[in-house]
Amino acid sequence: MKTLIVFRHGKSDWGANYRGDHSRPIVKRGRQAAATMGRFLALTGHLPDNVISSSARRAHETVELAHSAGSWKCQIEIEDSFYQANVDIVLSRIQREPDSTELLLIAGHEPTWSDLVSGLSGGGQLRFPTAAMARIDLDIHHWSAAAPATGRLIWLIPPRLLSDSGLEI
Repeated sequence: MKTLIVFRHGKSDWGANYRGDHSRPIVKRGRQAAATMGRFLALTGHLPDNVISSSARRAHETVELAHSAGSWKCQIEIEDSFYQANVDIVLSRIQREPDSTELLLIAGHEPTWSDLVSGLSGGGQLRFPTAAMARIDLDIHHWSAAAPATGRLIWLIPPRLLSDSGLEI
């Protein structure tokens, strides 16, 4: 079995001074949510073996904050093709992941992330808020076998659920 964590970037700053959509940063709330989600993964023992992030500033900024807050030890790969990608592009990259990776985290954008989670888990609609994470357990032994309906959605956690819980995360 392989585990995939799908991580949507934090709330972006539409009012910031930036050059084009690709370089839009995240706001303070997005930075806080990213750190919360990084600590959440660490506290629950879901530390990724590898992270692949969209090259968009808001995505890799989110994952870098989560990585730091959760004291993750893995590398972060920046993937240009994840920016404005469709599900087929993302799935193709997942299928090329080395089999030594047991838990892969990918960071990127809507609507691709909800479409990917829905497709891998066999259908249905879901809402994927900013900085939310979804865990999918894939019934595969090799990433090359990742395909629609090969996984089960185990959880979808928005950061608000954790920050409103009163827990120390």
